[in-house]
Amino acid sequence: MLARLRPYLSTAALALLIFYFGFHAFTGEGGILRSDQRDATLLAKQRELAEVTAKRRDLEVRAQLLRDQSLSADLLEERARSLLGFADPRDYVIRMKP
Repeated sequence: MLARLRPYLSTAALALLIFYFGFHAFTGEGGILRSDQRDATLLAKQRELAEVTAKRRDLEVRAQLLRDQSLSADLLEERARSLLGFADPRDYVIRMKP
């Protein structure tokens, strides 16, 4: 019986390998059926990148204003008051619980 099936064993093994890789091509982590999930993740990451890029631009502008060549007195005063906890006598200070 085994002698009769021997010529078909290699074909069966090859068919199983093709089925295995085909199954994982469709349902695996990077499979075709998960493309919608990948697209949603990509869109979310692109939005996050846009937000982080906007924050970085804002911080770069603020850092540029604090450099010696283009020092902004208003920004420097605002940062000093914020860090040191001081207020101008003409300012209204509203304390809020954290």
